[in-house]
Amino acid sequence: MARRRKGRPIDGVILVDKPTGISSNDTLQKVKRIFFAQKAGHTGALDPLATGMLPICFGEATKFSQFLLDSDKRYRVIAKLGERTDTSDSDGEVVQTREVKVDRGQLERCIAKFRGTTDQIPSMYSALKYQGRKLYEYAREGIEVPRESRKITVYSVELLRFSNNEVEMELHVSKGTYIRTIVDDLGEMLGCGAHVTYLRRTGVSNYPVERMVTIEQLEALLEQAKGQDIAPSELLDPLLLPMDTAVQDLPEVNIIPQIAIFVRNGNPVNAGRVPAEGTQVRITVGEEREFIGVGIIDREGMLAPKRVVVNEQTAQ
Repeated sequence: MARRRKGRPIDGVILVDKPTGISSNDTLQKVKRIFFAQKAGHTGALDPLATGMLPICFGEATKFSQFLLDSDKRYRVIAKLGERTDTSDSDGEVVQTREVKVDRGQLERCIAKFRGTTDQIPSMYSALKYQGRKLYEYAREGIEVPRESRKITVYSVELLRFSNNEVEMELHVSKGTYIRTIVDDLGEMLGCGAHVTYLRRTGVSNYPVERMVTIEQLEALLEQAKGQDIAPSELLDPLLLPMDTAVQDLPEVNIIPQIAIFVRNGNPVNAGRVPAEGTQVRITVGEEREFIGVGIIDREGMLAPKRVVVNEQTAQ
């Protein structure tokens, strides 16, 4: 007998304004319980210290969460000069204190060095894995393991404020960029050390900031539904964004309903005019442009499905 999954089957993306002081996974579990969702996953962890945009995918949308992991991000950060910590943020222990002898000109010249594509060595206090374990697990045991540098791109970094040994900046960066590491490296460039005291993610891909909701707002809607004796879904589900917003930057290939059945079954099809070989595409069907998955154009110019949406009809 098949085990019945707890929760309801819902598909879509919710933009949660993660609060400080809890992990991204804790945020995910709270939101999953509020929506009573069968399946959910987040798209790129934020440190407990950090706040801001955390897209959470429900149901079939989890198949496309990797595209949000790979997308650009925007942050606002405040760094304190003069103190270096073991985690590069204020949650860690101060390991070195130095005098701050920095003027604005020197600071701006050092910040400029981060613009463009560079190599970054991830912090030991990150969720990257080494031999099956997360780096921060080693770090908490006082063990340092080798980490490979990674190519990152800082598209823009703007100095907003420099006062009282505090530096406030806005950054637009590529996937996999650790803002804590940028701040730590900046502190070493300046010769005084630095660590993050405030970090807020203000953007993921092209998602609208105004669609972010807090856990408190979601909980209030849940209570409102109880008070009005209506299903919570009536108030909560309108907050969901369509699952294909996770792949909105991919070029669209629209196919006719007659060949959609083959795509849903994982078979390559001739879709007519398509982009160049190797291009990942968003697949839609018919005049309604129903989103059914993501594919890639193969060597023969065929549309080969890679991740396909399963609905009640296709599951039967």
